[in-house]
Amino acid sequence: MAVSKEVFSLYDSSPEPLFDICMEYIVNNLNTITTQDSSSRWRKLKDDVILPAEICERFLEAYQRESRVNDNIANLFRDKVRARLDTVKLRSSRITDEGLRFLMEHKPRVVELVQCEYLSQASLEAINHHSQNLISLKLGPVTYVISQDESLYRHRGYIIDAPKLRRLTIHRRGLAIFPLLLLQPLTHLTHLDLSECSSAGTIWALNELKNLRSLVLHSVHWSKDIIDWIAGLHSLRHLDISQSNDRHGKYLNPNEVLTKLIKNLPELESLDISGTNLAGTGAAVSKANEEGSSANTEPPVRCDIPGLVSRVDRPLEFLGLYGTHHGACKRHDIPAKVISGDANEQQILTAAVAYMERPVMLTRVLNDLYYLFRYENNSYVGRALSVVLDAMDQHVSEKHIQISGSATLFYIVKGKEKDRIGMKLKRRIITALLDGMAAHLGDDTMMRNGCLTLCQFKIPTDVLFEYERVVKILLCGVSDVNQEGFVQRIAIYLLNSLACQVDGKQKRFLGNEGAILKMLNLISDRLSRRVCDDVLEVAWSTMWNVTDETPQNCQRFLENSGMEYFLACLKSFPDKEELLRNMMGLLGNVAEVTKLRPKLMNKLFLSVFYDLLDSSSDGIEVSYNAAGVLAHMASDGPEAWTVEELPRDMVLMRVAAAVERWDLHAERNINYRSFEPILNLLNAHHTPQCQHWAVWALANLTTVYPEKYCSLVEAEGGLKLLYELLNHPNPYEMIKKLACIVINNCAKFAANEATTPPIPSSPDN
Repeated sequence: MAVSKEVFSLYDSSPEPLFDICMEYIVNNLNTITTQDSSSRWRKLKDDVILPAEICERFLEAYQRESRVNDNIANLFRDKVRARLDTVKLRSSRITDEGLRFLMEHKPRVVELVQCEYLSQASLEAINHHSQNLISLKLGPVTYVISQDESLYRHRGYIIDAPKLRRLTIHRRGLAIFPLLLLQPLTHLTHLDLSECSSAGTIWALNELKNLRSLVLHSVHWSKDIIDWIAGLHSLRHLDISQSNDRHGKYLNPNEVLTKLIKNLPELESLDISGTNLAGTGAAVSKANEEGSSANTEPPVRCDIPGLVSRVDRPLEFLGLYGTHHGACKRHDIPAKVISGDANEQQILTAAVAYMERPVMLTRVLNDLYYLFRYENNSYVGRALSVVLDAMDQHVSEKHIQISGSATLFYIVKGKEKDRIGMKLKRRIITALLDGMAAHLGDDTMMRNGCLTLCQFKIPTDVLFEYERVVKILLCGVSDVNQEGFVQRIAIYLLNSLACQVDGKQKRFLGNEGAILKMLNLISDRLSRRVCDDVLEVAWSTMWNVTDETPQNCQRFLENSGMEYFLACLKSFPDKEELLRNMMGLLGNVAEVTKLRPKLMNKLFLSVFYDLLDSSSDGIEVSYNAAGVLAHMASDGPEAWTVEELPRDMVLMRVAAAVERWDLHAERNINYRSFEPILNLLNAHHTPQCQHWAVWALANLTTVYPEKYCSLVEAEGGLKLLYELLNHPNPYEMIKKLACIVINNCAKFAANEATTPPIPSSPDN
């Protein structure tokens, strides 16, 4: 069940298989192979589409990763000639009895129904009616197809009628099982799993089960009848009588019970007694004493589990000891090759795999795994990661599994193996986190774990494939202004990172999802309490990023009283440099939008921008942005300047004076994706001061960051505009001097690029 070395590759750079890529595309674009029936609500396959069983089954599997299967999807398989199913595996589906009947008409060999809450007893009848080929049936939790009313089945003498059935699994807490009725026609059964079912006091004398090889009675309350029945199943190779609640695992005379089972089950290879007292108290027993032999001169072989002393020479392949009384898994002499328990990392990982479908036990195991990663060095990081991801994938609705799993993921992705994790695995981790967060948005701990773990990735690069979903989840994390907790704080930091260095489509999506309004709500809350904290500053920074070259979001800011919040913050927190820089950066974006500039043409607003020209806050940034706002407003021409109290010429003179004060070599806390708004100002020959601000910006950026910005100037046609500016009579001398600096910077950068030798892909031999 477990292995002794790492088996899960952290770094996998191989591309996704083409089949998987195609299947994912089809799932997300159903119109490629299906059409909506105009005469009904049903979706059906297109007339020229024929799918073999392998593709149909993979389609169902892929669809369930993206959504929940419903009757409309099941209807795609009604044509049994053009679509075939040998296996039907549904988990957390919305399918009803009608939809399942469509699938069962294929007479599949394997049926698994887990958390299919919309099914009723009618589905059991559909299964029985089409069971001719059925060899494996699993009815998982929250799948209510078997009635608790025994009388419904008594007159016909069976519950399940599947003549070829070999494997039967029924997981339903408290379901009363009527063994004689249930198993009478199932003479070929080799594997039976009735976890968490109730024996309901019936006699477990099922002599028909001569072929039974595996029996799982996890969390079924024991009785003498059950033990006697199990002891008669001499062909058993796997027996699981574990308990998730150790209070129910207390046997009278445990050593005698286990001894009886072991001696009567000679073929047994795998045994699980987790959560019980069947391992005894830990008093060692020797095989020689157990067999009553005193003539043997060899040292007796010891066994720390009395009931297993007869297996000392023939150890079990697997022994489940997780949560056993008296800490059995920590004992030394245990006759088993692989053990599940909590004594060490290997035992915990083995337990996680063994109990993957048992949420109660799995939660405890994942907690143990979390503490291992928090406090110790771990040898099996890949196996642990595989286990955690499988657990989170299979139990999205189990809050405590998601919490424990996400906490462990945090330590894995920030640990020493972080750089080994390949992109495919990163995506699986991120998807698992988002699934858990989306399912438990109201849980502060889950949201905290998820956000902290996402912070370990490169944002936004690593999450672009799930961009829209992560934005929606994080916006929920910041929506409660009264929360003022860690989740709100870290969620807004992540949102700010997601808004930076992405294209217009993603910025528009942020705006459409209400990012601007949610940031303004946070700002309003801080203003009402007169609190200037990092949340307030990052809220403005987020809007600065979201409005960058995105006119729709700039308009949203103005329409939702953004300027009033700007003035209020300026009045309440005049000395907060970071806050002021973020606010002015945002207004710089607004001023770049031609149709919105008239809304800024207001005496109060202009007075604020005018006064901030002399600001030394945050170096030159506040003054720079104030001058940029005024330069864009002035670029619309004298006729657009409607505020007489602040004459246009006076403002422009002050703008030029501010620009001349700035240090051309100043390092900047700014990031331009495009110079288009700045380059547009180079055409404002009617107002040279606008050109002055624009060429200074280009000169500064190409001087300090030539590698980043020289190529951008050339790519966007900036050099042509600069040469035109040099040849125009209106710009004054300082403007032309700065234009020459930009041209020279770009020429020098281009020359360096041309003379730099290429880097070889591998050393020369």
